Amino acid sequence: MNRRLYFMLPDVESAHVMMDEMLLARVNADHIHFLAKEGTPLGDLPEATITERTDFIDGWEVGMGLGALLGLIAGLLATWIPPWPFNDAFPRVGILVCILVGLVGGGLWTAMVASSIPNTRLKRFEAGIEKGKVLMMVLVPFHRAQEIRDLVVRRHPEAAYSGTWPTDHVVFP
Repeated sequence: MNRRLYFMLPDVESAHVMMDEMLLARVNADHIHFLAKEGTPLGDLPEATITERTDFIDGWEVGMGLGALLGLIAGLLATWIPPWPFNDAFPRVGILVCILVGLVGGGLWTAMVASSIPNTRLKRFEAGIEKGKVLMMVLVPFHRAQEIRDLVVRRHPEAAYSGTWPTDHVVFP
């Protein structure tokens, strides 16, 4: 299980230094992303992906669940209608087809809508980003999260640790 660590950096130059530090700490470059105020030139720093900037994944999940539920209801209704072609031999196939169409269709439609909604997890960083700061998101394995956090705090006091997703705390004490 991976953890996403959030660090608020004062400027783009500091972000470049942090990128180098993360690479020296053997963090995969594909797992490091930066988010800055729109129009800020990040240079060769990897920008946050659409799944990190928006609620794309959450929308996809909700849409798949609702689509599958509506597909089940539509499939049950369709099998009760006499001219439905699957009624005689394969009523379950008709229901499964409706569920799958609802699952995929609902997931796609809500994901497209959610791709225009800013990520709710990043709401707390908006004020800092608007002031010109840069948010660094690092995806690391669970067993390396504390090591990376300590490394950043020790070497770069200007980098403010801003939390971990999914969580920072132990579930069972």
